[in-house]
Amino acid sequence: ACTVEPSLYTVKAVLILDNDGDRLYAKYYDDTYPTVKEQKAFEKNIFNKTHRTDSEIALLEGLTVVYKSNIDLFFYVIGSSHENEEKWNSTLTSKPYAHCAV
Repeated sequence: ACTVEPSLYTVKAVLILDNDGDRLYAKYYDDTYPTVKEQKAFEKNIFNKTHRTDSEIALLEGLTVVYKSNIDLFFYVIGSSHENEEKWNSTLTSKPYAHCAV
């Protein structure tokens, strides 16, 4: 049986991309993508797979990606594929509203 070690670092990244898929904000919480070059390649891959869909959840490169768009911004929360995507969805749901308040 495969077991996953418990960790407090369950969110791997939080991203905000513009309408062209360019980074506006990115915070990575582990070394899954250690270099800026790898991070930007991952971000382009995510954007290309998600910007034309109405879905809110994707599995990409072994990670759970929960996302929402708000006018011309795309908000992403990336976590382990072992995590419950509803947890990420509830985290992400508050992001656009927090952004509008600022």
